[in-house]
Amino acid sequence: MKLTCALACAAAIAFAACTNSKNNETMIQKNPKVVQLALDSLKARYADVDAARSEKGIAQAAGLWSEKDGDEKTFVAFCAENYVNDASAREALFINLSEKLETLFGHFNSIDRGLKKRLNEDVGELQKIDLDMGSYDVRAHFNDDMFASKIAFSTIINFPAYSLAEKQQLAQQWSRLQWGYARLGDLFTSRIPAEVQQQLSNANTASEAYISEYNIIASCLRNEANEQLFTSSRKLISHWDLRDEIKARYAGNMRDFERQEMIYAAMKRIVTQQIPQVVINSDRYTWNPVSNKVFEDGKELAATPEPDTRYQIFINNFKACKAVDPYTPQYPTYISRSFDGSMEFSKEEVRNMFIQLVSSPQVKEVATLIEQRLGRRLMPFDIWYDGFKQRSSIDNSVLTTKVSRLYANAGALERGLPDILRRLGFTPADAQRICSHIVVDAARGSGHAWGAMMKGDKAHLRTRVPANGMDYKGYNIAMHELGHNVEQTISLYDMDYYLLSGVPNTAFTEALAFIFQKRDLEVLGMSQSDPLKNDLTALDIFWNCYEIMGVSLVDMAAWEWLYANPNATPAQLKENIIRIAREIWNSYYEPVLGEKDSPILAIYSHMINAPLYLSNYPMGHLIELQLEEYLQGKNFASEVQRIFSLGRLTPQQWMKEATGSELSVEPTIKAAEAAVSKLK
Repeated sequence: MKLTCALACAAAIAFAACTNSKNNETMIQKNPKVVQLALDSLKARYADVDAARSEKGIAQAAGLWSEKDGDEKTFVAFCAENYVNDASAREALFINLSEKLETLFGHFNSIDRGLKKRLNEDVGELQKIDLDMGSYDVRAHFNDDMFASKIAFSTIINFPAYSLAEKQQLAQQWSRLQWGYARLGDLFTSRIPAEVQQQLSNANTASEAYISEYNIIASCLRNEANEQLFTSSRKLISHWDLRDEIKARYAGNMRDFERQEMIYAAMKRIVTQQIPQVVINSDRYTWNPVSNKVFEDGKELAATPEPDTRYQIFINNFKACKAVDPYTPQYPTYISRSFDGSMEFSKEEVRNMFIQLVSSPQVKEVATLIEQRLGRRLMPFDIWYDGFKQRSSIDNSVLTTKVSRLYANAGALERGLPDILRRLGFTPADAQRICSHIVVDAARGSGHAWGAMMKGDKAHLRTRVPANGMDYKGYNIAMHELGHNVEQTISLYDMDYYLLSGVPNTAFTEALAFIFQKRDLEVLGMSQSDPLKNDLTALDIFWNCYEIMGVSLVDMAAWEWLYANPNATPAQLKENIIRIAREIWNSYYEPVLGEKDSPILAIYSHMINAPLYLSNYPMGHLIELQLEEYLQGKNFASEVQRIFSLGRLTPQQWMKEATGSELSVEPTIKAAEAAVSKLK
């Protein structure tokens, strides 16, 4: 999971934070004649003034100017004094602002990472001060200060914001410099008081802390015969490690099938909040997730379920995000800010793409193939079938043994990063250059990538590293996060304009992370020559899309329900998320995987600590397949460096420049259909 995405974080300041300003309608908005006076003053001063640009910028500035900024006369004078008409002078202003913004955003990011260090890294027990300091938002006063100093207004009148429709229309006409101007225009589209930005940060930090400590101890699980099926005492964080434990058991025996059933039962208890509170992050008790019985020293306890905490935190995030709505007219809900604003795809477009794939006839064709490979009927947890990957034929213990010898700790992995990139085709010089900007930390949670936002700072790769050395799962996650770090580094250091740093949205960096992750065996020197490799990859991507698209549909529907029921209690939210999950399951999954009314699509922790992030994963898989098809027969390293130096264009423009075609589900569906025909 990518935790920060260069300028995406800065852009989020503009449209994802809140304001509680009592005066949302400004003085200038009430008097459009003042806007015309300002335009007339520019036309009188500059015979060649760009009418369209000046009108857009001044109108947008007027929409944010309030009485405390000055009277109408002051506004007109400000526009005349600060508007830059000369093209060369405007470019110089852009470069100057970019340098200063890099300093600000880069140091904000570095401070934030330092304050959250103990929350994110495995460096000892958490203390209350870690939560308090982790909640502190160093950016909280940024917007206030920029508007109070009128730097924001100067930026707006010279670099106005463009709507998504305008960007899509102008995308092919714009030069790289004009794209930079447009991304600068995205920064100041609302006024954000520091105290409300802080409230948003508090809710986010609390949800992160809740999830990072939500572990199930594998060795404490018991079956009906009171047998301990998992010998390892490792913590399985929900949902990542629980899901990955299911994935890791497809190369095993009937005992592994029973372990998968046990994990699936635990997942359902988490979703329904029937999980006993005492078994969360504790090795003191044993727990049978099927019967839901808890024992201490062989004696059964009357354990109390977790009291809907999961859904209370969901509501807390919802309320913090919803507070934005009255003050961001361009994106009037958090849903629209997440899709139209951040992802730059509409919710309807995303939903339609997802439904097209999960309802396609190819789903049943692929499911039939999986059933044949497993030699049994499919179960609901086979939504996480992992048998199309090469590693599925290699025992997990063999992989862990090799990985633990190579990477005994985080430092060993960090020293090994250049060699990983060399094995992927990067030149020694490029591998060393890129990896010199990456640090590896042992993660408290499942792992993530935290990018730098200024040159000279470093990206951080975080994955779980047990005391006895990294296991295969930790290594596999590390390869995913390395993909993020490589993108973060290339799109910062190899970018022509700082304001273009990053990628169109987080789905794009997820795509590169997936591409790196699936090459994990190649890096270990354990990949197997297989003429069906590309077909297996297509099937793997298709099945991953099938799984995560359903999860994302639940996430979207949950937010829509909350907007319709903003005063819902945690119990009501729980009831309706379970209902939504069951309805989507029954429509698209029960006919394939069985078990009517399974709530399992609501298990993902992203729903709790990363509001509306989930859609980025399936979009990332779609991008991944089109990138993989494009990369076939080409130099992987050089193409990766070219593609991820394109920067933050609109998604479809990026796809056209990267691969020659726009993004859709059709290539993924067609690739799966062709692969099934070959593997029958």
